[in-house]
Amino acid sequence: MELQQVRRNSFWKTALQQRWLYLMSVPFIIYVFIFNYLPLWGWTYAFQNYKPHLGFFEQEWVGFEHFIRLFSDEKFYQVLRNTLAMSFLGLIAGFTIPIIFALLLNEVRFSFFKRFVQTVSYLPHFVSWVVVASLVTTMMSIDGGVINELLMTLGIIDAPINFMGKGEWFWYILTAVDQWKEMGWNAIIYLAAMAGIDQELYEAARVDGAGRFRMMWHITLPGIRTTIVVLLIMAIGHLTTIGFEKQFLLGNNLTKEYSDVLDLYALNYGINMGRYSFGTAIGVFNSVVSITLLLVANGIMKRTTKESIM
Repeated sequence: MELQQVRRNSFWKTALQQRWLYLMSVPFIIYVFIFNYLPLWGWTYAFQNYKPHLGFFEQEWVGFEHFIRLFSDEKFYQVLRNTLAMSFLGLIAGFTIPIIFALLLNEVRFSFFKRFVQTVSYLPHFVSWVVVASLVTTMMSIDGGVINELLMTLGIIDAPINFMGKGEWFWYILTAVDQWKEMGWNAIIYLAAMAGIDQELYEAARVDGAGRFRMMWHITLPGIRTTIVVLLIMAIGHLTTIGFEKQFLLGNNLTKEYSDVLDLYALNYGINMGRYSFGTAIGVFNSVVSITLLLVANGIMKRTTKESIM
């Protein structure tokens, strides 16, 4: 009892000492509650036959009917396959390429060249997907596209290839374009983590005769391990929520079988057709899978690397 009383007094003493910090956090807690938690009320639509002109208590409750319909639809499994395929390709490329790029850039000693390359690499991040899609479509066009002209000039192909019309290539084209656009931006956080590594470790390694590759492997990579693990866990949590903008802009009727993803499915077969409850059920499924993946990834990382975000 005395120990509990001491702990209680210690808690209130700490709370009193840090009262201004608690007060400053209140607006952010309110913000998160209003914009992140309050909208979860809308999940109730997934269990109703929602009609916009009726009040909440006048809606018809249908239980899991929309989820059963969702899991019975063959189209759902097709878009789930596309979503997971593009997510895993994006995760593999989007996770490894920025780390390799940051490691190589960190080894550049000519500061002007280093800043120039870094600036050029992250500028595409600010280009909208509308412009990027237009650029990629033009470059890969069969009618004077740069890619086809180059391949024919080198003698690799005899006739232009309709790259944007081959559905089975869509996942890889989208992943490559996404990496071109985001690689430099994603590398910034790794470069920032590398800047925080104690330089004396490198000096000591040089004295011991370590080369650049050995220092990179034994000092730089372990130094940014926490950053790598945190970003990997967060990326796994977003595997099923990859958005729809780039798929919508780069896709067409010829690639529809491979370009439709869950978010596009919710938009086209839910919201656009007035099936708000069905669209909400897709969103609920998306969120539940994301939370599950996040918790599983966090648990695995916590056991294997002792690093986690929770």
